Amino acid sequence: MNCCRQRLLCFTLALLAFAGVGGAAFAAEKTILRVGHFPNITHAQAVIAHGLSRSGKGWFESRLGPDVQLQWFVYNAGPSAMEAIFARSLDLTYVGPNPAVNAHLKSGGDEIRIVAGACSGGAALVVQPDGRIKTAADFKGKKVATPQLGNTQDVAARAWLQAQGHRVTLTGGDVTVLPTANPDQLALFTRGAVDAVWTVEPWVSRLELEARGKIYLEEKSLWPQTGGKYVTTHLVSSVKFLKGQPALLKKFIAAHVELTDWINAHPAEAKQILNDEIKAETTRPLAPAVLDRAWPRLELTSDPIRA
Repeated sequence: MNCCRQRLLCFTLALLAFAGVGGAAFAAEKTILRVGHFPNITHAQAVIAHGLSRSGKGWFESRLGPDVQLQWFVYNAGPSAMEAIFARSLDLTYVGPNPAVNAHLKSGGDEIRIVAGACSGGAALVVQPDGRIKTAADFKGKKVATPQLGNTQDVAARAWLQAQGHRVTLTGGDVTVLPTANPDQLALFTRGAVDAVWTVEPWVSRLELEARGKIYLEEKSLWPQTGGKYVTTHLVSSVKFLKGQPALLKKFIAAHVELTDWINAHPAEAKQILNDEIKAETTRPLAPAVLDRAWPRLELTSDPIRA
């Protein structure tokens, strides 16, 4: 009898221990929030927040609560980030407007929602310094590099060239548009292998300072109807996350707005955090001259600039 009682007691204690471990594991479960961005200053809020997460001073983490675990993912350009949204491997991402609109159309409006603005400005068309391009007509027969097929600057370049009367196709036309990763653009431009580049900061300033490039036009000149304001970066959400976690999304947007205001009020500190994080993500920080030249061309804003 005593033996049976002893076995029952051991069995009961084992069950309680298992329940305790299981309960603790359940209590420790966190909501994983996956956020994408590019290592560009036009994604300053995300880059700075990523840097603060890396240093244990998470901006979003402190505002989203202890039950949320934030994971950052870095992309080169918008189409890649949109594919990650489609693959359900991202919940939110900072991205240019054209990939967001393209993804919205591609999914029949079922996958993407713009939930806030992030940046206006910072995009420009840079040409070689030797005078080979002086007028819009001079682009005929030339090669123009853009960051990625279908990204915001790629679409802007093709639309502008067509508006100047040039025939532009995916594989040729009057002007050859070459989707090329930003670091490779600089190398090609320096060697003279491309005649112009349509890109965003900090690459605009690097082309100027390191390759003596000349700005042919800043994209703000194409938007007189909005006083030069145009979207460089949006914050977008997957529809699944928006519908499944609306309260968490609202918290994230509120923290994004607050961070935008903080950056604008503390530019020197913000630029240092941003540059440290760019170094962590790309192995090289921006030269101070590049950062100082690029920063005034940007307007960090939570306004999505609906127009």
